[in-house]
Amino acid sequence: MEDKFIKDLALEQVVGHHHALGTSITLQVFGTTDDRIVQKTFDLIDHYEDLLTVNRDQSEVMDVNHAAGDHPVQVSSGTYDLIKLAVEKSRENFGFNALIGPVVKLWHIGFKGAHVPSDGQIKEKMRLTDPYNVELNDDNQSVFLTQKGMELDLGGIAKGWIADRIRDFWHAYGVNAGIINLGGNILLVGDSPKRPNGQWTIGVQDPKEPRGDNITSVMVPKCSAVTSGTYERYLVVNGKKYHHLIDPRTGYPVKTNLAGVTTFTKDSVEAEIECKRLFFAGHPIKGWHDNPDRIGAIFVYNDEHVEYDNFGNK
Repeated sequence: MEDKFIKDLALEQVVGHHHALGTSITLQVFGTTDDRIVQKTFDLIDHYEDLLTVNRDQSEVMDVNHAAGDHPVQVSSGTYDLIKLAVEKSRENFGFNALIGPVVKLWHIGFKGAHVPSDGQIKEKMRLTDPYNVELNDDNQSVFLTQKGMELDLGGIAKGWIADRIRDFWHAYGVNAGIINLGGNILLVGDSPKRPNGQWTIGVQDPKEPRGDNITSVMVPKCSAVTSGTYERYLVVNGKKYHHLIDPRTGYPVKTNLAGVTTFTKDSVEAEIECKRLFFAGHPIKGWHDNPDRIGAIFVYNDEHVEYDNFGNK
């Protein structure tokens, strides 16, 4: 006879909230009522922020930036691996560029002092964004920005990388299921305990509605979901709208009919990268999901038309 006092522990969960990485973070761990794992995870997030942030004067990445045009800087192995990945992807020239900081700061969209810079100002700052002007030394884990004024900013990739490290951490603690939400960067760990098939439901933001209002949703296995969109930060000057996603190939906001694209991939750092690849392409890429780690993508256009890539006839 089943004990009426025994709960279905798989459905029990601990939820924690934290502010770090410039965003609101929510962690959900299923199968436990002990919140120690959540608190330890917040400590881990703070540790990575201390290493990677460019929003404070001191961090390993800021040490690299301060030494630009002067000397190489040694960094820890995790920081080096992430910088190396960011530089390699930047050199592919599909739209992601970890050196775009000087141009983004020039526009300053979404912050006080946002304005439309002159062509000359943009050209001047674009000279500081060449990812081939980064020297990486695998033997001593050093990074050298060869021109003074260059800046490395991992903001477009770091949350995904950190989410993957959290998943590693949870696996080490025997967590079978949970949700990592780093301000909209979502990583689903294990199978959902709420459905027999283990699938999770993920909503996709409606670009014309307040945050949390979805235009559609999909059922997915354990994976990461990341969105790039034009609708949250923008500047309007003389009736013209400039969004915050700067094209590193031009120095101007990318011209697109897309309001946003959400990618679903096995690893969160890949979701970050591929989200930008698809966003800057502006449409589905033939053969993109031939890679088994790429589950699919959802494109939401400015006219609210929704296109599903690899989600059947939804």
